[in-house]
Amino acid sequence: MQIIFQLLGSILLSAGIAAFLVPVIVRTVRKLKLIDQPNIRSSNVKPIPTLGGLAIYFGFLFATVVCSFGYELPELIYIITASTLMLFIGLKDDLVTLSPVKKIVGQVIAASILIFLAKIRFTNLHGLFGFAEIGLFPSVLITGFVIVLLINAINLMDGIDGLAAGLITYAAALFGSWFYISGHIGHAVISFSLVGALIGFFYYNVYGKANKIFMGDTGSLFIGTVISAILIIFNELNIDQSRPFAVESVPAISFGILAYPLIDTIRVMAIRMLQHKSPFSADKNHLHHRLLTLGFSHRSATYTIIVLNILFVIAVFALHHLGVLRLMAYIFISGGILFMIPAYFIHKRKLIHKNDPVQQLLLPGSTDEIFRNRRHNLKKRKLRNTVDL
Repeated sequence: MQIIFQLLGSILLSAGIAAFLVPVIVRTVRKLKLIDQPNIRSSNVKPIPTLGGLAIYFGFLFATVVCSFGYELPELIYIITASTLMLFIGLKDDLVTLSPVKKIVGQVIAASILIFLAKIRFTNLHGLFGFAEIGLFPSVLITGFVIVLLINAINLMDGIDGLAAGLITYAAALFGSWFYISGHIGHAVISFSLVGALIGFFYYNVYGKANKIFMGDTGSLFIGTVISAILIIFNELNIDQSRPFAVESVPAISFGILAYPLIDTIRVMAIRMLQHKSPFSADKNHLHHRLLTLGFSHRSATYTIIVLNILFVIAVFALHHLGVLRLMAYIFISGGILFMIPAYFIHKRKLIHKNDPVQQLLLPGSTDEIFRNRRHNLKKRKLRNTVDL
């Protein structure tokens, strides 16, 4: 019972601190006129205060430090260090806008802190592509790639009210529940402290009126870093399959839990590169943008995606016996099909023009158009270079 009270305390404490800080941050942001102005990537039409990530950060930090007392967590100080670094990078980006290159450099540094100082890295692929234990060099490369990918996926997912906070709340609760039942209470405290902080923020982000706020890059980069560390620890603690409550096919299970942000990010970046654009360029091609195009409200789109993600994760757990490679293939194929359904209805209802510069659907038939546009752009570039010569 003491452990349960401790975990509930981490949730309530972090949620209470975050909820208390949001109105304070809103008043300060409005006073300093640090308001998020709608742009090409935004789904909001009114200026909204940002920097809500600060409330999430302080709620998480305070609850984690207080409620993890008595547990050996040598990696905790480095998780806090790496996530604090990303918090400040996100803060600067929210205030003055950073280039994608500078943000990537910051993410690589944060990943390096987790890998080399916290010793949080993948050491075993659990049979994925036939690999089990891996050496230091591939371990560093794979871990760094996953951390940077996941941080960016959470950042790009934060496009409508409650989506990033809702999905990461669910993911952190799943990881935290497994840590609890398997006896890793310190890691459960970290996970549930994140859950509570996000709940405290979620209310104002989705239902707030006078104190409505966005998490901004300040929040998305921070929670992306923390959930990356939690995911890697979850994978590492499941290497020994003889231990109670060990999870089979754990890389695929982990990917399935965070399937929405990961698949959506990979899909959107692929479309941008096919169109000869930067993978970090602004557009409205994410799934949540497509649902808004179909007439969903922010809340209905958020809850639709969260419910579908919960059902998807249940299916992934039910199919864990398939093995890590086949389960990963199932996730990509079924996830890809689900992502195409809104695009099909948008195309059928003619809700979008083919020449729209910020929404391209990549439907059957539109792929050829993308490649035609690529060839046309290459010809224009060659002609321009010839004229310059």
